[in-house]
Amino acid sequence: MTINWLLLIIGGLFETGFAVSLGKAQQASGKQLFFWLASFAVCVAISMYFLFLAMGGDKPIPVGTAYAVWGAIGAIGTVVAGVVLFHEPVTFWRMFFLSSLVISVVGLQVVSA
Repeated sequence: MTINWLLLIIGGLFETGFAVSLGKAQQASGKQLFFWLASFAVCVAISMYFLFLAMGGDKPIPVGTAYAVWGAIGAIGTVVAGVVLFHEPVTFWRMFFLSSLVISVVGLQVVSA
């Protein structure tokens, strides 16, 4: 794994962070609302910066692949966080389509190599 892939994974995790921050902001008010909105802004900035870094350097990840993987990491992390933090349901169809997303991103990487 190159450094660019590690940067992309970190960026995807921060994408999960900004989605969770928005969810928590919906449940907050006052100072807590400000905290979660600030958390959102910081996570967005860091996530985008790491995505930017992953698409550059010595072994850049192509933009289409980088964006798809980054988005998938964020989507998977957000679903997991939704189940754990917001008690969202774990249904067959949600897991089926989440699995198909993972398979699609892996397939994209295989055919892009």
